Amino acid sequence: MSLDIFWFLPTSGDTRYLGKSNTGRPVTQEYLQQIAVAADNLGYDGILIPTGSGCLDPWVTAASIAGATRRLKLLVALRTALTKPTAAARMAATLDQATHGRLLLNVVAGGDSTELAGDGIFLDHDARYAEASEFLAIWRRLLQGETVDFHGGHHRVEGARNFFEAVQRPYPPLYFGGSSPVAHELAAEHVDTYLTWGEPPAAVAEKLADVRERAARHGRQLRYGVRLHVIVRETNEEAWAAAERLISRLDDETIAKSQARYAAMDSVGQQRMAALHGGRRDSLEVSPNLWAGVGLVRGGAGTALVGDPQTVAARLKEYADLGVDSFVLSGYPHLEEAYRFAELVFPLLPGKKPVTIQDHVMTGGPFDARTVNSNAAEKVTV
Repeated sequence: MSLDIFWFLPTSGDTRYLGKSNTGRPVTQEYLQQIAVAADNLGYDGILIPTGSGCLDPWVTAASIAGATRRLKLLVALRTALTKPTAAARMAATLDQATHGRLLLNVVAGGDSTELAGDGIFLDHDARYAEASEFLAIWRRLLQGETVDFHGGHHRVEGARNFFEAVQRPYPPLYFGGSSPVAHELAAEHVDTYLTWGEPPAAVAEKLADVRERAARHGRQLRYGVRLHVIVRETNEEAWAAAERLISRLDDETIAKSQARYAAMDSVGQQRMAALHGGRRDSLEVSPNLWAGVGLVRGGAGTALVGDPQTVAARLKEYADLGVDSFVLSGYPHLEEAYRFAELVFPLLPGKKPVTIQDHVMTGGPFDARTVNSNAAEKVTV
């Protein structure tokens, strides 16, 4: 079975260490394009562009990197309560045309009431999913060319039409992640790929089984994906050392503040992430090679697969055996780790082309490793 491997665009910034440090990388268009172009050239299938008050706008960001990439699919976050389904339909059709059919959409209902209030959204947990369900019911019909009349509790349109067709039919595919029963029901009714954060395989199996059963009631079949961080090195020892180094500058106060903020959210997925580690850094391997250290100070996806290439590929296969065929991955810093994962793990994954690596990076010139002992090299002034 061929796997879709996506990378992540860090539109809120990047770093080599989590927490307080002097190694942060600011968000610039140049850096984001570097990552996107690297992912495109390395053979990743797509790249996730997130949303949030601390992120650059995902739609504008997607448009800014579209021209620099050739085949990379752009998985753009769509926060339903921030816009109207008619406007979002036009945006999707326009960007799908501009990218020649490379647009994917990641539906986000939101899980942080404080952040949502700052955006003028005052809906409780279940109401957010009810709003998103109405939004998608209208949006999907618009992209399929229908004239839509809809009177709901959150959205109302009369004679709504979308005059611009998307390249992909019936519409650009919808991705979505959520862990509550209402989220699973939304996925079953509306989306094409259900994403879960990286929980232990047994927990993922339970979630997928529930979504699969709900989708069958709607006469639908979905694809499934997992969102994970990855820390891959040539040996297991090096990988675990890199994981510890990533959180080596974290102090207890920073962890406590982060966990207090996450505890105030009504996101079931965030609660499940926090339960994996309980805010403690002394037992972070929550399943073989599944490490919860990222979640100590990062909201959302908080687990990483840690190990050598063979180990990480085997762990990915465990999820694939559950029916997962898409992985959305990331690593700190995102530029270097995009290369590292592709070079080390792609050769072990079905359907992925190995990245071409030369024996000598320098293939000519005075610093070529094959000529450093020649008489010509002695004449070089460094």
